[in-house]
Amino acid sequence: MGKNVVVVGAQWGDEGKGKVVDLLAQRVAAVVRFQGGHNAGHTLVTGDKVFKLHLIPSGILYPNVQCFVGHGVVVSPTALLEEIEMLHSQGIEVQGRLFVSAACTLILPYHVALDRAREAAKGVEKIGTTGRGIGPAYEDQVARRALRFADLFVPSRFEKKLRTVMAYHNFVLENLLHTEPVNEQQVLDETLTQSEKLKPFLEDVPLRIAKLQDQDILFEGAQGVLLDINQGTYPFVTSSNTTAGAVSTGSGLGPRHIDEVVGVVKAYTTRVGGGPFPTELHDSVGDLLREKGKEYGTTTGRSRRCGWFDAVAVRRAAQINSFSGLCITKLDVLDGLETIKICVGYRLHGQSLDSLPIDIEQFQDCEPVYEELPGWHESTEKIQSVDALPKHAKKYLERIEALVGVPIYMISSGPDRSDVAIIKHPFTE
Repeated sequence: MGKNVVVVGAQWGDEGKGKVVDLLAQRVAAVVRFQGGHNAGHTLVTGDKVFKLHLIPSGILYPNVQCFVGHGVVVSPTALLEEIEMLHSQGIEVQGRLFVSAACTLILPYHVALDRAREAAKGVEKIGTTGRGIGPAYEDQVARRALRFADLFVPSRFEKKLRTVMAYHNFVLENLLHTEPVNEQQVLDETLTQSEKLKPFLEDVPLRIAKLQDQDILFEGAQGVLLDINQGTYPFVTSSNTTAGAVSTGSGLGPRHIDEVVGVVKAYTTRVGGGPFPTELHDSVGDLLREKGKEYGTTTGRSRRCGWFDAVAVRRAAQINSFSGLCITKLDVLDGLETIKICVGYRLHGQSLDSLPIDIEQFQDCEPVYEELPGWHESTEKIQSVDALPKHAKKYLERIEALVGVPIYMISSGPDRSDVAIIKHPFTE
């Protein structure tokens, strides 16, 4: 039997999952995306080429790897076709290797219009969405009015469903959000034209995954655990389940078939958009992390908020995902700092906490309790062996392991797929 390994972000996204998936995908038969949409952004660097993927699984760069988009993913036909064309222009063949679940909910222009109009109406209280229609599409799914990928290929059914749902959403746009409606006929014509190019990718993803259980499969998460709609810092979250448990609901793999869950974490913490962030730095160190770490969103280009490593939040992520191992990324960004801090607890209204508050909305009032460790001046960039790490860098990583309660499998210290020290490979050991 093969192994099924899940890779998820253990913070607020942007942890470097794309590189980890790209590294692990070298030896698998398939890579599966199981949630999220094109609000995700995974950057892959191979030699002098940089690929920015949003919907298509990161394993697409390997010619022998099949790539699946599970039904937990919401799919924009426009975004999917743009990504396919981008890969074709780089000489990467997609057809015959990319398969999209028939049950994927579609993101259409009215979802984008709703998303942007709602954010604009909220003003300073906005969530900080990417404005790409992800949330409204998931709402339609839950409300059982969504159009799905399979609908694209039955024009009469697609038209009937589209006209019904657009009448509803255009009413909201005009009368509640006071903005322009979306042209119904234009959406119909454009989407049905796109369907002709998308037909080859239609697939029964759970069945295909079941038939590959004698080989290794990698399941790729998007965003991060602390953005999970149920487990995250609500309401400043994404609209899907970002935890390892979503593998089963979003791809069709039974939970007893999951062998390893790897949590990817930065050696510090970042967050994009609004929401609580106890260890955020508003000083020169925060600026240094942002510039040295190139902390700007792959999808939006927005600058990321930066702060110290929050071991309490990552420990919660480990608990709800049953991490078997961690991958630490961007360790080299910390090179040269005199001291480094780790959040080991919180103070909330005069009380000490060693876990997140029961009422997650109180998280914004938590003050971090820090443990201070000595930094290191030696370079960790492109280090491929743990033995080559500076003494204080090793101590820092050992402290993270102890506080989170999960062993470190890999340490990444550079953008290229070769810039990594592997302690334990989740597929080979």
